[in-house]
Amino acid sequence: MTDDWGQRRAKPVAVGPAARHRLPRSQRMRRERARRRRRITGTLVTALLAVVVVATVVLGAKLWHTLAGDRGDFRGDGERDVVIQIHEGDTTTAVGQTLLDTGVVATVRAFVDAAHGNDKISAIQPGFYRMRTVIPAASAVERLADPQNRVGRLVIPEGRQLDDTIDMKTDEVTPGIFTLIAQASCVELDGVDHCVEADDLRTAAGTASPAMLSVPEWAALPVTQMGRDHRRIEGLITPGTWNVDPSGSATTILSRLIGASATAYTAAGLPRSAEPLEMSPYDVLAVASLVQRETKPADFPKVARVIYNRLHQHRKLEFDSTVNYRLDRQEVATTDADRAEPTPWNTYMTEGLPATPICSPGEDALRAAEHPADGPWLYFVTVDLQGTTLFSADYEQHLANIETAKRNGVLDSVR
Repeated sequence: MTDDWGQRRAKPVAVGPAARHRLPRSQRMRRERARRRRRITGTLVTALLAVVVVATVVLGAKLWHTLAGDRGDFRGDGERDVVIQIHEGDTTTAVGQTLLDTGVVATVRAFVDAAHGNDKISAIQPGFYRMRTVIPAASAVERLADPQNRVGRLVIPEGRQLDDTIDMKTDEVTPGIFTLIAQASCVELDGVDHCVEADDLRTAAGTASPAMLSVPEWAALPVTQMGRDHRRIEGLITPGTWNVDPSGSATTILSRLIGASATAYTAAGLPRSAEPLEMSPYDVLAVASLVQRETKPADFPKVARVIYNRLHQHRKLEFDSTVNYRLDRQEVATTDADRAEPTPWNTYMTEGLPATPICSPGEDALRAAEHPADGPWLYFVTVDLQGTTLFSADYEQHLANIETAKRNGVLDSVR
């Protein structure tokens, strides 16, 4: 009998973990081919990215050298106008950094080198300047040294009020502080004028909160009590030379001016100096504004004493300047009808100080309000065109002085 046991027995098979995961040969070959394709694709992508990076660097370098030249300096006439600010104490390097940050020059070093030995740059004043982006450092130096490129310079004379006033004798209009700010804010950028309008300033003065306007604490209550009247900030902007940011909003500009003025008043000792007078700092400021408007500097301390004497005796001040203030005009005398018009400022109608200062008093007027002269005077009147002012404690003497003023053509009617 034929032995077929070897043909009929089962073939041996592998057992254990390795055996369970072993794939057929065809599947193993397909996986290997897939791995090779992924390796080739990855290599191609990496190579392509490297090419893109190199191209970007090369093109960027070419663009930089086109604009800045081989020495790290721009070429050409620039791209657009821009306003930059130079701060108090800025060094040439600091100015160069500002110019770099605003895109005016290519490097700080280029500007410093171009400015070396230029006395005009050394003497440049803090403020705002119209520049142009992407210009050579030498051109930046020339522009900064040109006074025509300084913008935002504001000069407020002593005794100026917020609104424009008209001289009743000459019809000449004196620009008010709002108009002066509006004019200072104007700057031409790329052929287009940019200005903050006086009406916008007036609106901001009446609607922005005292905090937004940086009103000092000692003036916050009286300012609030004036409601939405823009005159509520009268006197809170001191006379002097200021720098106005042409890019600022009406509220921002007023806030910076009032905040800086409050600092100036504090430096002058206003809050502290009001205590011996038993007055609030705001009232002392109002007194100073009256002093500024009523007489010439030589008589400031005596007029301040007249004001305090009349207040202490509960007499009405009866100042024509307070009547004219609401009428936005300048006039030595006023009419009976003017004096009979009740306003928050008319001291013919109301006892005490006007609701607000009537102008921005200068340093001498403020000092006189803080340190009035000693004397019993209750009256004063200017008696000639040279500005001679006579003071008296007696009403009959005051009437005689008024007659002298009439004869000299100073007054047309009794005050």
